[in-house]
Amino acid sequence: MAQIVQEAATYTNLTATAQVYAGPGSLLGIFVASASSSPTIKVWAALTATAPIVVNTFTPIAGTFYPIPANFQTGLFVTIGGTVDCTVFWSPRFGG
Repeated sequence: MAQIVQEAATYTNLTATAQVYAGPGSLLGIFVASASSSPTIKVWAALTATAPIVVNTFTPIAGTFYPIPANFQTGLFVTIGGTVDCTVFWSPRFGG
């Protein structure tokens, strides 16, 4: 019997800098719906904009999904500059 593989995750829509999740988890990626006015995104594996950095500052393009297959321990925080509407896809990790 064939094994079915399904990539799915919890999602959080952002238009401003925010803590996405507190605790250990996995990041699947970010879909950018719109981006203008010198848009930037930076992803941190922390509860605030402090090290460690998962992905340093990049300029997102509207209509683009950025796969970011990364684990984080403390939390997930996303910094947004300019005008960005994006959805962060992530999953909590239970039991360490």
